[in-house]
Amino acid sequence: MRFAGIVMLLIFAVALALAVGARSISPRIFLEALTHYDQTDPAHVTVAAIRIPRLFAGLIAGAALGVAGTVMQAITRNPLADPGILGVNSGAAFALLLGTTLLGRSDQAMVALLTFPGAAIASIIVFALGGGLRGDVGPVRLTLAGAALNALLLSLVTALVLVRQDSLEVFRFWVAGSLTQATTRPLMEMAMVASVGGLAALAIAPQIEALSLGSALSRGLGTRPGRVQAGALAVVTLTTGSAVAVAGPIAFLGLMVPPLARLIVGHWLRMELIVSAILGATILLFADVLGRVVMAPSEVRAGIMTALLGGPVFLWVARRLRPGAQS
Repeated sequence: MRFAGIVMLLIFAVALALAVGARSISPRIFLEALTHYDQTDPAHVTVAAIRIPRLFAGLIAGAALGVAGTVMQAITRNPLADPGILGVNSGAAFALLLGTTLLGRSDQAMVALLTFPGAAIASIIVFALGGGLRGDVGPVRLTLAGAALNALLLSLVTALVLVRQDSLEVFRFWVAGSLTQATTRPLMEMAMVASVGGLAALAIAPQIEALSLGSALSRGLGTRPGRVQAGALAVVTLTTGSAVAVAGPIAFLGLMVPPLARLIVGHWLRMELIVSAILGATILLFADVLGRVVMAPSEVRAGIMTALLGGPVFLWVARRLRPGAQS
């Protein structure tokens, strides 16, 4: 029943994302735009050229960040971890900001080419600093390494904006995630990449769960902690990179979704991943719709809305933590 409920909630969020905005779109007009598209009708153009791409961007980014956050919290055994705390978000955004500023391009191909190397390099650095090269990576060490890298990358972003004033306009978009530029993003390609990351997460979920028993016991069960953690970081790279490529760095979504998923399905990682993908997409779509109407006719970016929604969730999770407890 709970699973059916969140699916229905996602369907409702999809309907709102298609109907609500500066121009209200009725179900009849939406169906006409799909079945008898008229490029001279402004309502049809709004549906086909703006609402549908924006909807798909929200579904891709929300589901990807939900999966990334769940994997990150499982691998670090830290309920306050998300892709941002390991610097993966910042790595992808910094690489894109640097590349687009220096090369003067921000088209679909450039976004795809820059985002994933940035996320991958950040993941590798965190893995190495966390002790992965010695096969002795721990959740606390990994989290601290990610926090340090995240602070460094944010400092580099600030320095780049100060040195190159022409990067400020690009920075304005990438400092807070948004779905408004969905029509210029490689949606189909990023959907495939995010799907590969999600399937890989489902495949290694039992091995990640085995790590929660401790390194010694998990090795006794045939699990190789270093390889599993490297695989988890690869999953986070794929999912976070695809999300950043279509929506920019969406704050707090990877943090707030996993605890909600655990409330629904308990500690069963594969089901957590599925529910987190649904909840991530649902929350991001609701945040985007709320951002359209809260200060209409102006818009508040989806990344700002998720930060506002995620703040109370962060406090709630932090208050439930006990000294020495692990998720």
